[in-house]
Amino acid sequence: MHISSVTINSDKYPDKTVYPFSLSVLQETKTISFTSPVTFFVGENGSGKSTLLEAIARSCGIYIWQGDTRTRANFNPYEKTLYRYVLPEWKNGKVPGSFFAVEIFKNFSQILDEWASMDPGILEYFGGKSFMDQSHGQSLMSFFKSRFTIPGIYLLDEPEAALSPKSQLELLKVLAEAVKGGKAQFIIASHSPILLACPGAELFSFDSVPVKPIEYTDTVYYNVYKDFLNNPGNYI
Repeated sequence: MHISSVTINSDKYPDKTVYPFSLSVLQETKTISFTSPVTFFVGENGSGKSTLLEAIARSCGIYIWQGDTRTRANFNPYEKTLYRYVLPEWKNGKVPGSFFAVEIFKNFSQILDEWASMDPGILEYFGGKSFMDQSHGQSLMSFFKSRFTIPGIYLLDEPEAALSPKSQLELLKVLAEAVKGGKAQFIIASHSPILLACPGAELFSFDSVPVKPIEYTDTVYYNVYKDFLNNPGNYI
């Protein structure tokens, strides 16, 4: 465990009518305490889980590479500023870490190939093979297996994207190995009932206001998948 909690100072928001400050869950949730090295944020799209995840990363001093930026039709000066009002509580001093999101991984893979063209040995840090020569899912697993051996705090936004169910089971094993001995801590936003089954993981529901802990079998994901597998004809 590297951070024990995050406090959201919603009283200091500059404008509660503008996203992300307008989200009720980010107005009413004051503190989230972490008691497990693996924590999942769950909730429907737009519930605020990924928004807070990114803010926690920034408040921990983790740089989030954005790639090429483009002008938005409706500019929002507050869109990336939630982190200013999110305070992490470190247990034993600040540690390094990283933020993962699928939409930036392709660009990272391309840059890694450019580095490898000058120094092929750099690929040894990422499984020994170019990500661009692997399928999307294979490259993700190569990255996870290599990166998570390094102690630190990891914030993952829907890492199950592009992973088959079998690969998600493989990622479960990677997470379990990474947290042994207190080496790593994970905070993960996910829709995957496979990943959410991680032994000992703590789950927080963003479908509740404020955020509250939820049991695995009470999540919408678990119940929708279970019902579908038992009665697939009902959904057609």
